[in-house]
Amino acid sequence: MAKHSIGLDYGTNSVRGLLVDVASGEEVGTAVWNYAHGSAGVILSDDPNLARQHPADYVKGAQVVIRKVLANAKRTVRGFGPGDVIGIGVDTTGSTPMPVDAAGRPLALAKEFATEPAAMAWLWKDHTGVAEAAEITELAAKMRPQYLAKCGGTYSSEWFFSKILHCLRTSPAVFNAANSWVEIADWIPAMLTGTESPSRLTVGVCAAGHKAMYNDAWGGYPDAKFLSRLDPRLGQLRSRLPDKAHTVDQPVGGLTADWARWTGLAAGVPVAVGAFDAHLGAVGAGITPGTLVKIIGTSTCDMMIAPAKQRLADVPGLCGIVPGSILPGYFGLEAGQSAVGDIFNWFVNFIQPGGAKAGSHEKLSADAARLRPGASGLLALDWNNGNRTVLVDQRLTGLLIGQTLYTTPAEIYRALIEATAFGALTIINRFEEYGVPVRQIVNCGGIAERNPLVMQIYADVTGRTMRISRSAQTCALGAAIAGAVVAGKAAGGHASFAAAQKAMTGQKPRIFAPNAKAHAVYGELYSLYLQLHDAFGTSQWHGSLYGVMKQLLQIRGRARA
Repeated sequence: MAKHSIGLDYGTNSVRGLLVDVASGEEVGTAVWNYAHGSAGVILSDDPNLARQHPADYVKGAQVVIRKVLANAKRTVRGFGPGDVIGIGVDTTGSTPMPVDAAGRPLALAKEFATEPAAMAWLWKDHTGVAEAAEITELAAKMRPQYLAKCGGTYSSEWFFSKILHCLRTSPAVFNAANSWVEIADWIPAMLTGTESPSRLTVGVCAAGHKAMYNDAWGGYPDAKFLSRLDPRLGQLRSRLPDKAHTVDQPVGGLTADWARWTGLAAGVPVAVGAFDAHLGAVGAGITPGTLVKIIGTSTCDMMIAPAKQRLADVPGLCGIVPGSILPGYFGLEAGQSAVGDIFNWFVNFIQPGGAKAGSHEKLSADAARLRPGASGLLALDWNNGNRTVLVDQRLTGLLIGQTLYTTPAEIYRALIEATAFGALTIINRFEEYGVPVRQIVNCGGIAERNPLVMQIYADVTGRTMRISRSAQTCALGAAIAGAVVAGKAAGGHASFAAAQKAMTGQKPRIFAPNAKAHAVYGELYSLYLQLHDAFGTSQWHGSLYGVMKQLLQIRGRARA
């Protein structure tokens, strides 16, 4: 009988389960469960920087989607049985850490903290730790510059220690009750295998290396002396963090008897070390050296790898250069944009141009597709949720210039898409500026799947062909690939990620090639974008913005003529 693996993909709003034939990559069962707590799964407050999740949703989500994918497979695959599942992989958002007690149990599952946001998981897009991130950056620059060199030169408010330090200062009762803090990418595999206790916890190098300044070269996580300079209690936490982080080809353990009973799987099924959704999304998209994988959703992550033996420069503005992340045996390089789909959703759902029907994504995309590049006279910055790469500054905000009394919703919508494309080009240029060539771009995620206008604009702006991953669920597929690898060849899985990717991944036949005339116009617009980028995003910029609006009008006039 065919063997299968399960990928669990924990996103911002829901958890998805995917059952995959490990020999062919055929996706034979899928299920989605929307988180029950908060607004679309996110706990919000009057503070626009706050975004949390309740860990109870992680527990129930696994139970629901595993049962559903098994039920789907039984209906569609002849002779399928739960015993044919040989491995499980898990991907999550990140950095999404949460406080746990001495048994590894999330504080939010205790009665006294059930409604306390600080005791919940601090979602990746929680930016309440902006001041703490700046403080960490300043101290590291003085004491441990090597820490910053491997994470792009700036520590982010989206990351592990910024959030913990902010909790320490604003919710001391929660911090004092916590024995440790755990990324949900590490906690969920531990939950499935009964290894949640901090003394037994297995952490992945993806989360630790990219978001918590972990590196084997300096002994793992930042040292206690450094953390104590931020706060002595943070220094004390260092002794309760694991000594070693592991690559995703290693098993955390086997599925517990309780989880076997709750899901219908066999006890002992190996569960892989957890990783971030973008990292396993890159695996599911078939990442290789020279391939840039763009996971486009509410935000984007831009992933590349380089052989571990290659000498790499420290790249300013990246979210880390980490040995063993994404794929074992390679450096994992991560960049990204803090908002892409969220910007489009903001315009449609909050501004609501023309009302619900006239202002839908489908209608606006159709109207925007009829516009020529430059014809709107508009230019935007894609910083509505801060800038992740290359400026690493969450205090930046969005900008739209060039509006007139005749500006239409479709023109604005297209300008917002173009802004995210300009941000994507800035990331590509940064990679190549530091000796990491981008030879191929593979896109995945809902926007890449459903919006051809976005893909064509990205091709025209960057001057590069846009390809689409074959799977619509690349993150979950990458997690399933990890499950197939930890199962091993003897159990019917794969001996390596290279073998698993060859068997289980691919690309769609449709590609989006750049239009030379459109690319020329976007070259002019991009030069103006860079002026705005540097003027509002850097303290070193000296120049004048006097001509920007007038140049936009000139470009508009030529496009309309």
